[in-house]
Amino acid sequence: MNPNPDPSKHKDIKIWNAENWYYEDIVIGTRLRSIRRTISEGESMQFNALVLDMHPYVADEIFAKEEGVFGKRLVAGAFVFSAGLGLVATNCVNAFSYGYDKLRFIKPVFIGDTIYTIKTDLDKQLKYKDMGLCRASYEVFKNEGELVLYCEHLQTVKYRNPEAFKDLIKLKV
Repeated sequence: MNPNPDPSKHKDIKIWNAENWYYEDIVIGTRLRSIRRTISEGESMQFNALVLDMHPYVADEIFAKEEGVFGKRLVAGAFVFSAGLGLVATNCVNAFSYGYDKLRFIKPVFIGDTIYTIKTDLDKQLKYKDMGLCRASYEVFKNEGELVLYCEHLQTVKYRNPEAFKDLIKLKV
């Protein structure tokens, strides 16, 4: 028997992996740590193929061993960024990416390394009549705590009660 036979009621079921926090819910200093994830050769090469990055450092084993600075192939920095942020990404229906600042690739990541991420809410400010701007740091570590990537993510986040901020906001376009 189908336990959900009425499609008109499906919208009332909580969406998996979705959140609905608002600007007011963000507490500066809050930290989240992700689970760990080992980067395989297959997914590294799939990413390279998808984005057409066939630089010898990420795609050519002989070059990397014989001529490369590190003696082995790297994982593309763009993949480390994507996978690292994905580890702590939330699917908040009230937040929208505004951009990234201070992106730095601090140390190399190699095939077989295991990464995890720590996200820290750094600050927030009133921005628009319906949304504020929040900034969080993302630190991606490999293996047992070696920092390999740092960036700051800016997000606009809806106010739960925009009326509460209307007199405090200098409207910006």
